[in-house]
Amino acid sequence: MTTLIVIDQAPYGSWAGREALDMVFSLAAFDQPAALLFTGVGVNWLRTAQSAKGVGQKTVEKNLSAAPLFGVEKIFAEQEACERFMPDTSSRLAGIDLVASVKNLMTQYDHVVFAG
Repeated sequence: MTTLIVIDQAPYGSWAGREALDMVFSLAAFDQPAALLFTGVGVNWLRTAQSAKGVGQKTVEKNLSAAPLFGVEKIFAEQEACERFMPDTSSRLAGIDLVASVKNLMTQYDHVVFAG
């Protein structure tokens, strides 16, 4: 069984996205095929050089860099949302696969879980 975790919320201000990240790490750590998809404002998780001091949290960039260590198979981002929220591709984390059709991607997974 494969699982796709969808994060569609900004990286700061809510714990839902971090809980979703914990979920995907847990699945992957137990050899359950899992991937992440960032959509809408959720693509802001993928910005490099973030500063979270103002909200008293660690940057999500560090959390995401651990994904390969846990065995997370893929990290996807909605192409349209990236173009809207991050037109400068140099500010995006490396190793992210852009998808034009979120709906088509979701059909490739047995389970789709939305953060929030």
